[in-house]
Amino acid sequence: MSPIMQDALVILGAAGIVIPVFARFRVTPIIGFILIGVLVGPFGLGTLVSEVPWLQYVTISDPERLAPFADFGIILLLFAIGLELSFNRLWQMRKLVFGLGSLELLIIGTSSAAFFGYVSGMGTTAALALGFALAFSSTAIVLPISGTKSPVGRAALSMLLFEDIMIVPIIFILGALAPNAADEGWTGLTDTLLQGGLVIIALLVLGRFALPRLFSQAARTKSPELFLAASLLVVIGASLATAATGLSPIVGALIAGLLIAETEYHGEVESIMEPFKGLALGVFLITIGMSIDIAVIIGDWTNIAIAVVGVLVFKAIITGSLLSMMGARRSTAAETGVLMASPSETTLIVLAAATSALVIDSETAQFWQIVTAIGLTITPLLAKLGRVIARRVEAVPELPEDDEHDRRTIIIGGGRVGRLIADMLKMHNQAYVILDSDPDMIDGAKRGGYRATFGDAARGDALTRLGIENAPALVLTMDEPVLAQRLVSRLRAQYPELLIVARARDTDHAAQLYRAGASHAVPENLESSLQLSEAVLVDIGVAMGPVIASIHEKRDEYRERLERDGNLSERPKLRTSSTTLET
Repeated sequence: MSPIMQDALVILGAAGIVIPVFARFRVTPIIGFILIGVLVGPFGLGTLVSEVPWLQYVTISDPERLAPFADFGIILLLFAIGLELSFNRLWQMRKLVFGLGSLELLIIGTSSAAFFGYVSGMGTTAALALGFALAFSSTAIVLPISGTKSPVGRAALSMLLFEDIMIVPIIFILGALAPNAADEGWTGLTDTLLQGGLVIIALLVLGRFALPRLFSQAARTKSPELFLAASLLVVIGASLATAATGLSPIVGALIAGLLIAETEYHGEVESIMEPFKGLALGVFLITIGMSIDIAVIIGDWTNIAIAVVGVLVFKAIITGSLLSMMGARRSTAAETGVLMASPSETTLIVLAAATSALVIDSETAQFWQIVTAIGLTITPLLAKLGRVIARRVEAVPELPEDDEHDRRTIIIGGGRVGRLIADMLKMHNQAYVILDSDPDMIDGAKRGGYRATFGDAARGDALTRLGIENAPALVLTMDEPVLAQRLVSRLRAQYPELLIVARARDTDHAAQLYRAGASHAVPENLESSLQLSEAVLVDIGVAMGPVIASIHEKRDEYRERLERDGNLSERPKLRTSSTTLET
């Protein structure tokens, strides 16, 4: 078996163990993946391979083989962050990104450098390299914990975005400050920034026009595979474009996500890429664990413990103080400061660059790599500690930001019937969103002023993304009887109290929908017959009041019959709605 295939089996086996076990105990799998890395790495079971040969099948001897996959995980993470943002939201955050972010990096970096230069007698360049390396915080671990919509998530995101932007300039500056460096280092930085700026502009211009057309064509094929291929093409292409100029590939990934966030396909892209992002990040976390040498930690545990605690406390105090001075609530400042206290995967990159440039010696770099790996491992624990401290420093709990997806009716199908229902909901000031898998239908609905988004209702994550757990009702208007029946059955099993109103082709189909779990099923032929009867009776001179009363009576009579045919009386009582939806 090839080494890559063997490593793949170890990783997939680890994922199959870590995710369900840690989910059962409600512990983030981040810690699990790192511990698995420690176990299967060259400093864990790998040390016993010579004595127990069969262990080679459950260990990873060469962490470098996993490096490309770990890098891909970071790229997908930044791509997902871009999908959650938009250019408008990023523009609104500009003061936080370039204000708070720059202050945090500059103050922690220079203060740490001054401390190391004074205490250990390191040279100025080495102290600056180590100080700024430790100033970085982990995008890959912090954002999945904090999210991007809470006050803590927004503060963390602003600082992490600035840090990600500054990776390349800092590495170039370290190269320019190397002992034997010439002016080519500064020239290289200027060329990289110039070429990178041109590539970014090209991506922004090209993406605005090309991406909506690309995903529209992919959506028309109704092929999830093609949609996935288009998504991977965009993120990998943008990452390679920025990497080719010397910039970090994560810059291209972030831009690709921002561009797709401006289209109606962003939700579908986010859901279809989620499994790949999770698995790739798992690989990254395993590589972090593989870098931890337990023997070294045991041999120098006192100094390592002091270094870990010192870095965490120092960064937490500085970050929390900056947030407080910029007007954040005390609870937000405290929680964010503790969450952002650990070093980052970027710390390892900067340390490696400083070592190769002969700015930091290898022994010092190895020590701080271990400190960084330990800090990354305990970041989820820091998140819990931060929440505890936040509750202590401010008695009033910080409420999460209101989600725009809360309490809105979801209409599946953007055709004539779906738009009519949307019109009625708007007339009564009820929030709604239309979901359809036809890109032309979505384009037409949006041009008509309707709130509509692209997505496949048959995929559960599409409805979850729209907040179905908080939806007052779900309305199915599609003219696909089999799909509607299957969808109603699945949704009723997942959401027993959800109000589900479904369009039926005829009375037989309505009875099937009732059996599947629909709260109300409205046959098209019944409603059209009742409307024809109303028109005839009124036009031949019957008074409007008795006609309307008889129409309602007949509708109730048919509904009772359909519910009886659909065995609705045998089901548990469903949630009722204060608003009656009439077709």
